[in-house]
Amino acid sequence: MSRNQKIREEITNQIITALESDSLPPWRRPWIFHRTGMPKNVVSGDLYTGVNPLLLGLASERHGFQSRHWGTFKQWQDLGGKVMRRPSHVPSGHWGTKIVFCKAVTKRKDHDEEETYFLLKTYTVFCIDQIEGDHLDYLRVGHGNDTRNSESVAYEEADALIEATEADIRHGGNQAFYDLAQDYIQVPNRDQFSGTSYYQVLFHEYVHWTENSDRLNWDREGNGYALGELIAEIGACYLCSELGIPTNDENHHAYLNSWLQKMKQDSSFIFQASSQASKAADYIMSFSKKPVEVAG
Repeated sequence: MSRNQKIREEITNQIITALESDSLPPWRRPWIFHRTGMPKNVVSGDLYTGVNPLLLGLASERHGFQSRHWGTFKQWQDLGGKVMRRPSHVPSGHWGTKIVFCKAVTKRKDHDEEETYFLLKTYTVFCIDQIEGDHLDYLRVGHGNDTRNSESVAYEEADALIEATEADIRHGGNQAFYDLAQDYIQVPNRDQFSGTSYYQVLFHEYVHWTENSDRLNWDREGNGYALGELIAEIGACYLCSELGIPTNDENHHAYLNSWLQKMKQDSSFIFQASSQASKAADYIMSFSKKPVEVAG
């Protein structure tokens, strides 16, 4: 078994276990981030993408972390922080959280031809909640001067983003879908939804909206319908998390068994879905008039 395959299988098995142990998928579990935003690296400031937000969300739920800020042992050390001693109830090797990155490697072949292949590499990261150092308190949830904790403000940001995309959104009827041929999103009237489900459904269709050849040009049908729906499901949750909108456990049960079966058959399935979901979420967020940044 190749190193890449081993890494994919280990991560896929984590997500399969999470799916089989609870009716709530792991991409809907990181509600801890719904006030603070998607997890990001403490040094670069970059958001973690692909499958990594799922892994960090599961680790945060398991250990009770709340902050979005993560870094490697060395990154925290360089910032003057110290990783806390592993609690006795946490098994050895499970205090840090393994994440994965894909690196393109180019190799020269005969006749000066070049071959590019992708190598998966794992890193171990720690949340600020695992770090000692009073000077880093500004990174912790509950510290800082951010006052944007009301739902109304969070929803204003979502509404502003929706308006900024200038997407053709049509309200009415009892179905939600994206029409690729005519390039419009159809959703029921807003008052037909309860809680935050309007945004969850709308952002699901927004991810499909990025399928258009004028945008990200990805093919839901060519990659399989179940994969396309998982991309939209995860992408919508990534958007809600970054915009401070809590998700619920609706709208996923119809595909859950299909996704489980696909993951068990193909360890690259969740990687394909989460990677495209991240690209779609990043593309949609790029329409925001100002970066969404929440302290914590």
